[in-house]
Amino acid sequence: MGVSGGSALKMRGRLLTVVVVLALGSALVAGCAQGKRGASDGTSAKPYRIGAVLSLTGTYAGLGTPEQNAIKLEAARINAAGGINGRLIEVFYEDDGTDPAKAVAAAARLIEQEDVLAIIGATGTGQTMAIRSEIARAGVPQVSMAGGSVVTDDFDPLVFQTPWPNRIVVPFTLKALKARGLTKIALISDTSGYGTDGHDIIVKEAAAAGIEVVAEQTLNPGDTDMTAQLTKIKGAAPDAILMWNAGKEAAIVAKNMQQLGMKTPLVGSPGNGRKEFIEGAGAAAEGFRFAAGKVLVPAAYGTDSEPYKVANDFITRYTKAYGTPPDIFAGHAYDAFLVVVDALGRVEGDVTPGSLRDAIEKTSGLVGIGGTFSYSATDHNGLTMEELVLYRVADKTWVLDQ
Repeated sequence: MGVSGGSALKMRGRLLTVVVVLALGSALVAGCAQGKRGASDGTSAKPYRIGAVLSLTGTYAGLGTPEQNAIKLEAARINAAGGINGRLIEVFYEDDGTDPAKAVAAAARLIEQEDVLAIIGATGTGQTMAIRSEIARAGVPQVSMAGGSVVTDDFDPLVFQTPWPNRIVVPFTLKALKARGLTKIALISDTSGYGTDGHDIIVKEAAAAGIEVVAEQTLNPGDTDMTAQLTKIKGAAPDAILMWNAGKEAAIVAKNMQQLGMKTPLVGSPGNGRKEFIEGAGAAAEGFRFAAGKVLVPAAYGTDSEPYKVANDFITRYTKAYGTPPDIFAGHAYDAFLVVVDALGRVEGDVTPGSLRDAIEKTSGLVGIGGTFSYSATDHNGLTMEELVLYRVADKTWVLDQ
């Protein structure tokens, strides 16, 4: 679903470019924006051009679609209010198909053909890391929505991140397992960049957290049956199964466990904080736990707090626009777009990719959906463990697991 009356589409093979442009103070203007930074719709100033590399097809399509929805929604809101510095925001979308090679080509097109100031993306860790070569070549800042720790731990001055990285989420999750007496775990991770990153951190941190890993199994993104892995895990008699992935496989694991008569608690990563998991797993989703920020239950912030007001406003507008509440990934995209436009408003002098990068790095106390962002010359994630909570599925919805 798009923003009403507003996005223009241009097909390049399987890749999609969408330009979101609104006339100043009025409705969205439909049409293809092309050429260099001179295109303008209803204003005398040139629009700011931002690129987005998202997984709109492939394994992570269920993540990339709400990300695109969130960015469209926020572009519409900002442009309707007059834009930034009196200039509209144009957003050009490219679909990477959940494929690192396609992500590289998508980033190159945005840089070379659309002359973007920054790139939001990618959806996945593997795709995010793959486009670094294009980012470095052009000197364009990148704000990623992928949760792999490597995104910002493997430090690049041009790359920023909005999700809580695995290095923050994993210790929080292990601590929560320990507190619930679930000290013997079986680990299932997928072979994506995100899953591999999470696996390595879990294995490294488990003992110090008082957790014993009694079995390890892997799966490939897109696998449709995990009974073989679960049968091996069943023999290890773990207290819980910890699954680290971001695709549809967690729902399949939950259903396979039900088919095998396994009552072992299933705990996942933030990558499973979306309605597709609950819908895909059905009754088997009940009791599933995972750690993430407070966007799914914003009252956890405290209803008088600024973070609650920001999150609740976004949830209300997103639900009205798309007929469903936002998930974790929509929140990551909201935050990524917010980081870029907030920095645009703080650039002194000419706005270039370099000056925008510098402004992003100076972000401080910016209240988003996932938390309050404060970047620095040595920290391009800017979030802390204090912004995380543990969720549980109860009656087909998310509740806080107190």
